[in-house]
Amino acid sequence: MPAAVISATALTKKYKDVAAVDGISFSVAPGESFGLLGPNGAGKSTTMRMVGAVSTRTSGELTILGLDPNESGPEIRSQLGVVPQQDNLDTELRVRENLLVYGRYFGIPRAQVARRADQLLEFAQLSDRAKAKVDELSGGMKRRLTIARALVNDPRILLLDEPTTGLDPQARHILWDRLFRLKEQGTTLVLTTHYMDEAEQLCDRLVVVDKGSIMAEGAPSALIRQYSTREVVELRFGSDRNADAATALAGIGERVEVLPDRILIYTDAGEAALEAVTARGLSPITSLVRRSSLEDVFLRLTGRSLIE
Repeated sequence: MPAAVISATALTKKYKDVAAVDGISFSVAPGESFGLLGPNGAGKSTTMRMVGAVSTRTSGELTILGLDPNESGPEIRSQLGVVPQQDNLDTELRVRENLLVYGRYFGIPRAQVARRADQLLEFAQLSDRAKAKVDELSGGMKRRLTIARALVNDPRILLLDEPTTGLDPQARHILWDRLFRLKEQGTTLVLTTHYMDEAEQLCDRLVVVDKGSIMAEGAPSALIRQYSTREVVELRFGSDRNADAATALAGIGERVEVLPDRILIYTDAGEAALEAVTARGLSPITSLVRRSSLEDVFLRLTGRSLIE
């Protein structure tokens, strides 16, 4: 097996007495697409900052490309591409100029960075907007330009912090396609995301983080098999009837969960479970059989309460 490009052991980051990251351990293989999932305040962004060599760890071990970020920050950062949560493009420069100037920060010769900029604009489907002002771009275009800029130095690892937040479905799918292509080229991807379908689409493997600790780790499909069932039946009887209906549903499926607006039955045979509901004389207002998803796993591990 090739050596891990990122390796963390008992990694901890404390702010006074608060542990934002509390002794987590994980590794990322070359060319892997690795995800960090968790609610707000779980420690995802703090972990990304330590991996990005811009925040020192409190304790534990961390190596990036075989180097200690506490000691070799500049060398590590020269081999990373970073896509932050918020686009921080230079609005004083035009689209292509953003790439040219950023490339010069890495000491890339002008002729080389010019060729690289043209290649990246084509990759990001922005060649026709090369001379446009940044403020004229749509949200999806700005996000693609931010990713293109992060690739100017041909990084070995690309860090993406919630890369598609705020984008419409069409823009998200275009961005997914660009990231798939990077993965096919052998670039290691490390991303945080709030979108469970995005994690299922992009991640070979992921960790679910909550309150600074790792709750689960594995491939999306493996986590679904471990923590959920093959299918989920969603039933709505009305907010004032759900609790009573849940009592009558006891014994159907592997687990019944009562939510304010609906009831979930976790089962490996959704249609059979729905027939069992009907056989008991229950008539939901609406019913739906769907496959279990990573969101079911996420909510089971981290809870459904809103975290501010």
